[in-house]
Amino acid sequence: MPAQDRGAATGGPATIASIAAEAGVSVPTVSMVLNGRPDVAAATRARVEAALERHQYRRRRSAPATPTPLIDLVFHQLDSAWSIEIIRGVEEAAAAAKVGVVLSELGGEHRPPQDWLDGVLARRPLGVLLVLSSLDQSQRHQLESRSIPFVVVDTEGEQPAGVPTVGSNNWSGGLSATRHLLSLGHRRVAIISGPSDVLCSRARIDGYRSAHDEAGIVVDPGLVRYGDFYVDGGYEHGKALLSLPDRPTAIFAGSDMQALGVLRAARELGLRIPEDLSVVGYDDLPLAGWIGPELTTVHQPLHEMAGTATRMLLDLARGGQPMNQRLDLATELVVRESTAPPQT
Repeated sequence: MPAQDRGAATGGPATIASIAAEAGVSVPTVSMVLNGRPDVAAATRARVEAALERHQYRRRRSAPATPTPLIDLVFHQLDSAWSIEIIRGVEEAAAAAKVGVVLSELGGEHRPPQDWLDGVLARRPLGVLLVLSSLDQSQRHQLESRSIPFVVVDTEGEQPAGVPTVGSNNWSGGLSATRHLLSLGHRRVAIISGPSDVLCSRARIDGYRSAHDEAGIVVDPGLVRYGDFYVDGGYEHGKALLSLPDRPTAIFAGSDMQALGVLRAARELGLRIPEDLSVVGYDDLPLAGWIGPELTTVHQPLHEMAGTATRMLLDLARGGQPMNQRLDLATELVVRESTAPPQT
């Protein structure tokens, strides 16, 4: 029998021909799906992808010189200084390896659509970096079957075993920020975090709770808020918290952008920083040192996270395997001018 059919008949490794026979399509159609061509009917593509996944088919990479020297970088949302720090870290590491970067955004969604993935498959990059976004099982297999590795940066949720991720220790960051405020004598410390379904949001609140537990202070549930990581979220929750009859004397914001919103709310209510209200941010973006008073914040190593993830991805593209599937880099509290003991 022809060599190309042996996989289907003998139970050996699947071939393009055996995948085509199982899916009821031609060999060129399977090749079109593997190459990410858009001119394949959705139902046909689904049958081929299902057959590829059943057999865990992985296309062999060509010689190292063949792949286009690009990596794909995708953000769930691209509208803040936080994103710029990630891009800078990726670009620096990619440029050192003489690799280009293709940038895309998901408009606030955490899972990319199929048309985005089709574009990636057509480009056949060295790999994909996903920032605060992730892939479902089918999407992971579509990349794996083409030998396109991927790494998740600052994952929005728990990733399946075997998915490489690079982030920072958000629990420790939440702990150190809250410890600082409690050590100054604050007892009504509020926290505004990001969305409740995002892993780093929950981890920072867990650190906040742990600091209260070790200080023997009961957390007031009314001082714990989930919102988003942007200025508007900090402003809205900050104004609501500062309008309480027994308002907090300190607010720990889940991002520096949120902290800007809190500062605006405080100014509108006639509160002075830090005399009447202490504020701590998170990320340590360059703007934290530009505003007045300078913002006390948790330094999140965004540039290093991005560079580490890029180098990990390029190593995977060369056939290497990471020593650790998950890397959480250290955070550090940076004390500036926006925190002080509460007035008695």
